[in-house]
Amino acid sequence: MAFALRKRGPSNFDRAADGSMTLMEHIRELRNRLFRASLAILVGFGFGIWLSGPVLHLLQQPYCDLPKARLVNGSCNFVQLGPADLFLLQLKVGLWVGLIIAAPVWLYQLWAFIAPGLHRHERRYAYFFTALAAPLFAAGAVLAYFVTAKGLEFLLNISGGGDITTTLDITRYISFVTNLIMLFGVAFEFPLVVLMLNFAGLASGRKLLSWWRVAVFVFFAFAAVVTPTPDPFGMTALAICLSALYFAAVGVAFLNDKRRGRGKEIYAGIADDEVSPLQLDDEPVTATPELSPSGPIGAPEPVAAPAPIDRRYDDMT
Repeated sequence: MAFALRKRGPSNFDRAADGSMTLMEHIRELRNRLFRASLAILVGFGFGIWLSGPVLHLLQQPYCDLPKARLVNGSCNFVQLGPADLFLLQLKVGLWVGLIIAAPVWLYQLWAFIAPGLHRHERRYAYFFTALAAPLFAAGAVLAYFVTAKGLEFLLNISGGGDITTTLDITRYISFVTNLIMLFGVAFEFPLVVLMLNFAGLASGRKLLSWWRVAVFVFFAFAAVVTPTPDPFGMTALAICLSALYFAAVGVAFLNDKRRGRGKEIYAGIADDEVSPLQLDDEPVTATPELSPSGPIGAPEPVAAPAPIDRRYDDMT
């Protein structure tokens, strides 16, 4: 812990402007940032362990709310296949909760390290995309939580016979729910990719709108492949939400194009097969002066052309 007690040199914000930070100073800056982020995650992990019980109860609700889950003794029961499965699961959930709780601290440390190397407009875009990323991920997680109940109901109805009692393993069930939440949350970040293409000038709003058929098809195909449940509810919900977010991103792209004046170029209103008008500056043609047999006065004497050689190509031996 000696490195934490040493006096720090100039921060990254103070030294990056004049470019005077050396490689070792960058490494020390990174070390201090990582130490603070790790300390925040450790504190968040402590709170996560304390909150792991309520979080596990919340994740169990989509299954416990189903009538089929209470057929055995009127209560919702899970099993663990190993003696330490539940303990390890609580540690895993506590770590995830700790990362969420400490997110403002470690995200700030990450941003404070990389921000001095960005231009002003790049920082502004980073603020904008970061402000959109968190709500989009949260919306995807909430949708996945409600889709889980529909998916479990469908799966239990087609797999549960008259003499079959279903009891879920707690570890595999929590992994199923958290993977679905992570999948939906990451998929909801796709509109940010669309906006990045537009803000970078790689695709205009009109071009993005012309791709809407392909985009909707890709969304449904993606949802059908990555959704872990075979029921149509999760796939349809994910594909419809992604399509709506795509059209919303296209609308923002149109506003950005209008703000930047894109589409007003000289050939913007000309179709691909339309001939552009030519602007010709005609110059009047005047008569040339009459030439004497020997050419104009002061002109050099004409050089006589060499006499043709009366030879064929097969005579060159």
